Amino acid sequence: MAEMTLEDLSKKMGKIDFGMLSTRTDGGAIASRPMSNNGEVEYRGDSYFFSYDSARTIADIEAEPRVGLTFTGAAGLLGGPPLFVAVEGDADLVRDKAQFAEHWTKDLDRWFEQGIDTPGVVMIHVRAQRLHYWNGSDEGEIAL
Repeated sequence: MAEMTLEDLSKKMGKIDFGMLSTRTDGGAIASRPMSNNGEVEYRGDSYFFSYDSARTIADIEAEPRVGLTFTGAAGLLGGPPLFVAVEGDADLVRDKAQFAEHWTKDLDRWFEQGIDTPGVVMIHVRAQRLHYWNGSDEGEIAL
């Protein structure tokens, strides 16, 4: 079993659109919700998601920026197991429209009808610290 590099993992993750973003709530529980990677498929340890400023997710991150991301790929050839990726990282909130534009895709207009000018839109930037992957019998960890 050869260790995957971040570049190897990035290529495999490029086929996965949705993941789960997990935060710690003010009561100490863990809350998870699906988030789209917005087509950011050249993964280098940074993930970008959009939300509304009024969402519980944003309050959770403001109180505790340590977050988790999980991604699951489609089943492999001949029904083999899919790729699983767990990311541990730190999130920060971005409210700069110029930065929104760098990561915006037209598909986001479905949820944010005025595009980057939608009132209350905020971008969540997650910087990975550690990635753990399982790809069939191959598993490993990448520290960033």
